[in-house]
Amino acid sequence: MTYEATQESAYYAHGTPAERWERARLFFEARDYTAAARVLVGLVEEVPEQTGPRLLLARAYYHSAQLRRAESELRTIVDRDPVEHYARLMLGRTLERQGRHEEAGPHLRIASALAGDFPQA
Repeated sequence: MTYEATQESAYYAHGTPAERWERARLFFEARDYTAAARVLVGLVEEVPEQTGPRLLLARAYYHSAQLRRAESELRTIVDRDPVEHYARLMLGRTLERQGRHEEAGPHLRIASALAGDFPQA
């Protein structure tokens, strides 16, 4: 690893979990999704049971077109919490964006049902 890569890695890993969470959110809000993901990867490894950082990591991957990585994080969330509405919605959209419409359908329908969006009779 080069000196520059080591310095960059240290920057993204610097601080308490709360400080890194805030830094990741600032990067995300600034639409620097790749930088947000760099911060969040370490945070998710440190606190794998927390949904918030993993969901934001999935969103950062989605917005930076790292769709397989987004899918992996979203599947982890949905496996742990099958009624996590937003993760279901994002998983469906991620699969759609990959052209996997048949796989996306059930996730999108479940997300709609969880949100209370039922077809009018």
